[in-house]
Amino acid sequence: MRLFGYARVSTSQQSLHLQIKALAEAGVQENRIFTDKMTGSTTSRPGLQLLLVKVEEGDIILVTKLDRLGRDTADMIQLIEQFDKMGVYIRFLDDHISTEGVMGKMIVTILAAVAMAERKRILERTTEGRMEAKAKGIRLGRKPSINHEQTLKHWTLDKKMCSRIRYANNKRI
Repeated sequence: MRLFGYARVSTSQQSLHLQIKALAEAGVQENRIFTDKMTGSTTSRPGLQLLLVKVEEGDIILVTKLDRLGRDTADMIQLIEQFDKMGVYIRFLDDHISTEGVMGKMIVTILAAVAMAERKRILERTTEGRMEAKAKGIRLGRKPSINHEQTLKHWTLDKKMCSRIRYANNKRI
């Protein structure tokens, strides 16, 4: 039995440090920790693909949280089944659950569905907040880098430049 670790963050701005530290503290050797910096909604992640190649029957993969393996319930179940067919188990450190038994697999499936429902609820609340802000006349997004007068000035200069180019083209200059 060998221990492997998997860590993932959704964007390049996020850090893998805490996950890697937790995996190392749980006994995973540094060269057996596989990482990805991309969304979990796809299973074509380089670190995960390499992990699938490296693990063998009897190995255990440690993941800090349930949502770090994948964000979609169907993909999570598919990955768990894929590892199960290989004889590889997954332990989620923060949740203290494992796929080593029938009950563990059931709990992981239920928690993955709950996590997905919570993510969808968060998206709904965010959308509601945006709509409410728009209704109140609050402008969303970053501040404009130039004001209306500057925009008109640049537009006028561009228009003059286009006129000069057209004139030069017509005169074949």
